[in-house]
Amino acid sequence: MRKLLRTCLALMIAVLVVGAPSMASAVTEPPPTDGCEINADAPAADGEGDYAPPLPCELRVVTKNPICDNDVPKLQYAVEAIGTPNTTVTITWINPSGADVVQSGLPLSGTVLWPGAVEQNGKGVDWPGWRQLPDGTWVEGDEYDWVRPSVQVKFEVNPEATVTVAYPPSSPQCLTSPPGSSVLADDPTPELSATGSNALPVALVGGGLVAAGAIALAATMRHRRRAQQS
Repeated sequence: MRKLLRTCLALMIAVLVVGAPSMASAVTEPPPTDGCEINADAPAADGEGDYAPPLPCELRVVTKNPICDNDVPKLQYAVEAIGTPNTTVTITWINPSGADVVQSGLPLSGTVLWPGAVEQNGKGVDWPGWRQLPDGTWVEGDEYDWVRPSVQVKFEVNPEATVTVAYPPSSPQCLTSPPGSSVLADDPTPELSATGSNALPVALVGGGLVAAGAIALAATMRHRRRAQQS
């Protein structure tokens, strides 16, 4: 009897020792989330584990407005991060032929300088794609030519999204290029003056026709009166 009990006990110990690795391997480890939140209400992927699959990470670019602010080109942005607890965004301006410009640790919405723009005392003094010569004149061509007329911008929170943004144009009220470069071409005032000068001959001809018509009408009425009197 004792021998039978010892045999049974030995078999139970053997089963426990052999089965322990299998039981340990049966505990499913949750997959890496890469910053994505875990959905506690979702079922496990295989129906047996004790974890829930991560929510799908998604980044939506809500706002991407190129603006001109006191002669400074800027990008106004806002992103919405889904499935991640991260609260900062990294903006990468993608250079197709060289080093990118990276702005990291930014809030999920805000305004950033356009690469190559220089701001002093709140006013723009240098612009991407332009360089100033020693004599003070501006010519096109510098290391930031690639950010104009448009550029790809990548937003990264944990998911990422890439969009294309256009360089903000100059206007008489706000310059995104050196003074006297492109604003004069866009200024409608010279065009209006030219239109007025070209219309002067037309106005003179029109006035002459009106005067001739009035003279002809007067002559006709005078002829009728003479005919009635006779």
